[in-house]
Amino acid sequence: MTTANDTFLLQGPEDAEITILLAHGAGAPMDSASMNAVAGALAERNFRVARFEFAYMAGRRSSGLRKPAPKAETLKSEYLAAIAALGATGPLIIGGKSMGGRVASMIADGLYEDGNIAGLLCLGYPFHPPDKPENLRTAHLAGLKTPTLICQGTRDQFGTREEVAHYVLSDAIDIVWLEDGDHDLKPRKAVSGLTAADHLRTVGETVRAWSDRLRDKKTAG
Repeated sequence: MTTANDTFLLQGPEDAEITILLAHGAGAPMDSASMNAVAGALAERNFRVARFEFAYMAGRRSSGLRKPAPKAETLKSEYLAAIAALGATGPLIIGGKSMGGRVASMIADGLYEDGNIAGLLCLGYPFHPPDKPENLRTAHLAGLKTPTLICQGTRDQFGTREEVAHYVLSDAIDIVWLEDGDHDLKPRKAVSGLTAADHLRTVGETVRAWSDRLRDKKTAG
């Protein structure tokens, strides 16, 4: 069941051990088909999932005007405000779809070092703009200290498996590759024999296992 308040779409058990806060991508809202599907897959794995929108996207709903997305760097304060407004009392993982995950990655280390988040989850990370592989958005990922999971389709136009293999990324980053997945993690069944449901199940299971390892590591430490 999905519930809404003035700021968040909330899904999953209210008493879940871990909360995941997700921001949307540059072009689609928090309740896009892609985000609905991923949030549902995570809620089924007993996460409390909260989604929110940056002001420019919320403005599209009220005005009907399609304002362009601002630069990701300018949205960091909005993401921090959403974390504060959510007020999660247990372990919190931040992240999002595409640009939303990128913004979260820019603020993650300070929050992690202060003990305010447990990890970072990026769904289709935009390593570069489509058709511009030379314009990398990876500099800050080389030294990232926050435990990070990136779920990426192998044919994502923002960063394929072949391209990402050559990037310098922190050892704190784990990547799960979804065969033939696009930027929404969807495969072509005729090509791969896989379905979107298959990849959603993999995402849910992988995030569950990854977060359990983070918990166990913290407990052991």
